[in-house]
Amino acid sequence: MIQLTRLNGKSFSLNALFIEVIESFPDTTITLSNNHKYVVKESEQEVCKKIAIFYHEINVLSLRKDSEVLDDE
Repeated sequence: MIQLTRLNGKSFSLNALFIEVIESFPDTTITLSNNHKYVVKESEQEVCKKIAIFYHEINVLSLRKDSEVLDDE
């Protein structure tokens, strides 16, 4: 799960495995595989970084947990 913030300031957890599309309209809109949409305060880049960290933590990409894959660009 990744921690995100709705536009009204309330935080919530979202299962990143169900994210299908992330867009900026300019607000960041996340569309899940079931077509539900969430608009969040975080930027598209922040959401992508949170997803990468989450995938790394649960080892979904079969990467070694001690490898560094999340360098700042």
